[in-house]
Amino acid sequence: MNMKRSFFDRLSGSTASGDAFDAFDDESPVTTTPPRKEVPVRGGAASRPAPLDDDMPESEGQLPVDVHQTASDIIIRAFVAGVRPDELSISISRDMVEISGSRMEREQVSGPDYFTRELFWGSFSRTILLPQEVDVEASSASAKDGLLTIILPKLDKAKQTKLRVKAG
Repeated sequence: MNMKRSFFDRLSGSTASGDAFDAFDDESPVTTTPPRKEVPVRGGAASRPAPLDDDMPESEGQLPVDVHQTASDIIIRAFVAGVRPDELSISISRDMVEISGSRMEREQVSGPDYFTRELFWGSFSRTILLPQEVDVEASSASAKDGLLTIILPKLDKAKQTKLRVKAG
């Protein structure tokens, strides 16, 4: 009699105990990920995984950001080192900001000449949903020392204006 191994037995690699209790079906196929390439690190026997540039398709990177608020503004900060201001595109609506751009590698180095490769090169983007509506016209953006800062003044919905009715 050929019994199926339980999910736990397959996961742990242990041998079947003879129990027929298995809470999981074998309907889903098992997939394995290929082992990562190991690159020796100078000065020690430890090894560090190298990126799988050859195996991965070209994809757009996601720009990491910090978003915080003050009493009157929402402030977004992102590191854009190596990106010229004319290579950045910032689109602002009342409730959303989209930052996109491209960071191009200026020097081509062949794969075997790398010891470590962690920097991201290529196009990137990030869409940030804002917690409050902002004044699009009064917003500003600046970049200094590789740090992009976007200042978005909040719209004050509680602010009321009285209108005077004109006769005639």
